[in-house]
Amino acid sequence: MATDAQRSGAGPRDGDAVSSSLDDERGTTNGDAVDLVRARAALLDPPPGARRLGPAALREALVELHDFWLSTRAAAVGVGEGSALVAVGALGRRELAPYSDLDLVLVHEGRRGDREQIGQVADALWYPLWNAGIGLDHSVRTVGEAIEVATTDLRVALGLLEVRHLAGDPELSERLAATARQAWRAGIRGRFDDLVAATRERWERSGEVAHRIEPDLKNGHGGLRDIQLLDALAAAQLVDRPTVDVQDARRLMLDLRVELHRRAGRARDVLQAEDAHEVVAAAAADLGVTDRFDLARAVSGAARTVVFATDTALRSARNALPRRGLAALRRAPARRPLDDGVVEHAGEVVLARDAHPARDPALVLRLAATAARTRLPIAAGTLHRLAEAAPELREPWPRAALSELLALLGTGEGMVGVVEALDRTGLWGRLFPEWGAVRDLPPRDRQHVWTVDRHLVEVTSRAAALTTRVARPDLLLLGALVHDIGKGRDEDHSEVGERLARHIGRRLGLWPADVEVLAAMVRHHLLLPHTASRRDPEDPATVERVVETLGADPVLLELLHALAEADSLGTGPGVWTPWRATLMGDLVRRCRVVMSGGPAPGPSPLSDEAVDLARRVAENGQPEVAITGEGDLTKITMTVAAPDRPGLLSRAAGVLALHSLQVHTADLSEHEGVAVDAFSVSPRFGRLPEASLLREDLVRVLRGSIDLPARLAAKERDYDRPGPAPAPSRVVWFDDEATGAVVLELRTSNRIGLLHRVAAALEGQGLDVRWARVSTLGSSVLDAFCLETAEHSALPPERRRAVEEAVLVAATGSTTPPGAPADPAAGP
Repeated sequence: MATDAQRSGAGPRDGDAVSSSLDDERGTTNGDAVDLVRARAALLDPPPGARRLGPAALREALVELHDFWLSTRAAAVGVGEGSALVAVGALGRRELAPYSDLDLVLVHEGRRGDREQIGQVADALWYPLWNAGIGLDHSVRTVGEAIEVATTDLRVALGLLEVRHLAGDPELSERLAATARQAWRAGIRGRFDDLVAATRERWERSGEVAHRIEPDLKNGHGGLRDIQLLDALAAAQLVDRPTVDVQDARRLMLDLRVELHRRAGRARDVLQAEDAHEVVAAAAADLGVTDRFDLARAVSGAARTVVFATDTALRSARNALPRRGLAALRRAPARRPLDDGVVEHAGEVVLARDAHPARDPALVLRLAATAARTRLPIAAGTLHRLAEAAPELREPWPRAALSELLALLGTGEGMVGVVEALDRTGLWGRLFPEWGAVRDLPPRDRQHVWTVDRHLVEVTSRAAALTTRVARPDLLLLGALVHDIGKGRDEDHSEVGERLARHIGRRLGLWPADVEVLAAMVRHHLLLPHTASRRDPEDPATVERVVETLGADPVLLELLHALAEADSLGTGPGVWTPWRATLMGDLVRRCRVVMSGGPAPGPSPLSDEAVDLARRVAENGQPEVAITGEGDLTKITMTVAAPDRPGLLSRAAGVLALHSLQVHTADLSEHEGVAVDAFSVSPRFGRLPEASLLREDLVRVLRGSIDLPARLAAKERDYDRPGPAPAPSRVVWFDDEATGAVVLELRTSNRIGLLHRVAAALEGQGLDVRWARVSTLGSSVLDAFCLETAEHSALPPERRRAVEEAVLVAATGSTTPPGAPADPAAGP
């Protein structure tokens, strides 16, 4: 049976592999589906010398193979006049993946006395497939029974829209298909709400394909089920058939799903992190990608195309539902003015009848700002009209256009969907040509949950809530929108972004001084978070360097502080934490003092309580522990008798881990010969332990009566059970020219006792830790350690390699080859 692809001439076939498998099948068909399984296996794993089928050719061959076996088997067991075998689901759509279930319906006339015979025919069809382990969803019904079930079962109704004749009476198959489509069109008004509810429930359960690290290509929002939904709405004559862009997205996801099945040897719909390299290695040319990042970008772009088409189609379909009874007598909804040239009609934002896009350069942005402010979607027809008729904005932009852009950006969450709609129809790229380099660009580090372009929009949305904290809210919004615009290129994205920001600022019509502030925001948007986490903010040299970099500009400092918070909030959950806010706030406070002409503040003095503890330790020689503060972030001050003994930090961190305390910062100091280690912590679960229990265990650890590594390993086995690391661990080095400090940054997966193990490794290398900053981002951590050698000398390259290997072994249990040199500007 010829496939659609064959009839249209589309899609190459590997004739040798297909014909060989079918020849074997034709010669061995004897009622046993094992021969079908063997033929399928030959297609998936061709013999030596045979060419591997690409995903599209493999789908075509699988459909042809199953069509042949089923039609041959159906004829042999008596499917003929008065009965028919039809395919629905993946086989009905000719989209069969290697391990897709077969969805089959045996249709019959329902004549009296034929029921028993039809049951025997059905058993003869189904049992060989079951015995061979082939997934099967089957039913035996008359046309009337099938339509009756479809009226109450939405899944069945959607499946009957895909009916394809395989064997038997073709007129019966055609009658089923035609009746099912007629019933679907006639009943769509009463079923539309259920269809939408089921769709949204599926989205909630499976998440976004475009933004999931491990997307569900079939069920996720933007996946194959959504494309089938578009087909169903078109079958109900509510919307047009899917566009070429959507069909391209369908082909990519079908090809990728085929490769997932082929690699796993079973049905798979979720693209897991470990699959990406193997899939690209096996089918890069077929998928049109070069590496896993290119694959992620292609999937994201395809999914977002489908999301936009689906969201638009659902709105259009609701407005196109046939009206009956009194509803048919009601007048069409009136147009409600919203702004100059912008009105609301049927729950959507549209152009007024007297609007002239070609003569109104600010109209696109005014309409977008209105949609974001009112939380109403922009009508698809309006977007397409603007894409065709709206003029290019000349440089510099008219002041009205800049005002409308700022109004759009200031709406916060409302702007996200609007910018997505503008981008999917080409209007956003017309406003910001630089956007093309970051569109659908996947993140390179594990804390980011969005593509780079969506991250920029999310950060701008977060920045809108911070505009009352800064003197220049307009520059905060613009800086948030373009702070990562330099990504996707080979250079440092902050340096590239600085140049692009100048071009953008001049194009928008900003004053020259404001253009320079915008460029400085982009160039230095990571200065505060990196300094707070990788340097010692209490060192006057650190503060002096930040002030020197920013040119003693308090407005720029204020903007960068707000941008850093918005950037963290728009990166992913758990990135902006109370301890991170405290660190950055302290750094900014110190910088403000210097900018106002005062001296750089020195280290904060120890609290009176810490001084008192140190004195008690000096008197009795026993460690003391005090707990102060309440809430999610509690500071635990641990004071240990001096002289400072090697391994103190690792032992103290191990005791905290034994009591399920997660460490955020570690500040190490001393008072009159007594070491004072201050940890900011929060409980992993439950309550904070009593200080007396911590002190008791610390004493036992220092005496050697507790086997700390063994206890931590047991705790990890009982509670942590870490899964596979989402990315390789790595170590990055930073040298602070201002202070002479050497900072080691570890990026790895979180586990119980990690700080203890890493600190012990550093101590074993003869290094002292001046301070530590521990950033926990879900299952990942980013830990920074300021290091000193006993002889206060710099660490040469060979020494660093040894330290790096020891740290990786401590963090992961094995060494991991270092990756490419880190981008110093990488991060949130």
